[in-house]
Amino acid sequence: MSSSIEQIHNVITCKAAVAWGPGEPLVLEEVQLSPPQSHEIRIKVVSTSLCRSDLTAWESQAIFPRIFGHEASGIVESIGKGVTEFEEGDHVLTVFTGECRTCRQCTSVKSNMCQVLGLERRGVMHSDQRTRFSIKGKPIYHYCAVSSFSEYTVVHTGCAVKVSSAAPLEKICLLSCGVAAGLGAAWNVADIAEGSTVVIFGLGTVGLSVAQGAKLRGASQIIGVDTNPERHEKAKVFGITHFINPNDFEEPIQQVVKSITNGGADYSFECIGDTGMITTALQSCCDGCGLTVTLGVPKLKPEISAHYGLFLSGRTLKGSLFGGWKPKSHLPSLVDMYMKKEIQVDDFITHNLPFEDINKAFNLMKEGKCLRSVIHMPK
Repeated sequence: MSSSIEQIHNVITCKAAVAWGPGEPLVLEEVQLSPPQSHEIRIKVVSTSLCRSDLTAWESQAIFPRIFGHEASGIVESIGKGVTEFEEGDHVLTVFTGECRTCRQCTSVKSNMCQVLGLERRGVMHSDQRTRFSIKGKPIYHYCAVSSFSEYTVVHTGCAVKVSSAAPLEKICLLSCGVAAGLGAAWNVADIAEGSTVVIFGLGTVGLSVAQGAKLRGASQIIGVDTNPERHEKAKVFGITHFINPNDFEEPIQQVVKSITNGGADYSFECIGDTGMITTALQSCCDGCGLTVTLGVPKLKPEISAHYGLFLSGRTLKGSLFGGWKPKSHLPSLVDMYMKKEIQVDDFITHNLPFEDINKAFNLMKEGKCLRSVIHMPK
């Protein structure tokens, strides 16, 4: 336990990386963290990684001061009233979209959009609409119901998944968001068929996870589109068979893709967060049965515009949140697959950083010099 942590009346004082305003460097502050309330657990964060959506929200969202971070692993430190699923010492992954297991969506095989614990955008806890973090009485807001850029955090039990204690927490934290989201988009949302052709726009962690999923499904061609030439060699590791840098071509990228795939890909994936690319992704698909899946979180212009003819010709556009996984039901099996070496996770980790270097992780992602930076908390 960090020497900076003290417990008074079950309120913990610990260090957290606080964002005080959009785009401002995070500041390591001593924060007070309240005990877990009913159906909540308090977690000692072991490892957390920076996701692109953290960066997007940090640059643009209006709720501050805030503690970002949602892709994390840790150990249960204490439990609140009514908690029976977890015990102190359990190893867990945090998740940004929960699973209550009782609502209409959770009991449906068609959806993973929990009506009770879905995306939390207000920066407060579900149970009482209050924060658990504060500095000298001033509330510090949560992010995505997790806020893992802190030595300790409090989450609803529906936003945590118990995993095997044998799994390395410093690796599997990536399965709590990015890697799982890409694999699920390939397997659950698109249901990629063997021998099919795939094009992926954006070769970050999510896009390369789609590639990994497509490769494991036996896709014959997996085309990666990215303006960062440094992604080319790394992309091969995850199954990319053709790399396209749009800056190297004068003709529209959709035409390049059609040339490679003999008329258009069976599946296309938009993993950038640029709604303007969705039309390009749709045009890169084949007539009749082409499927486009969008996964990216846009910084600007959230509205989508596409010519109706693209759909009249038989193309389909689908959205994907967390790859269609029900986190509590499905994440343990993904961890098992990792432990059996059936899926890759380690190769996504390009940097390992101590907590005090968290701003370096943000800079690396802004500059396109990393896939995932894993931030290790003090022991």
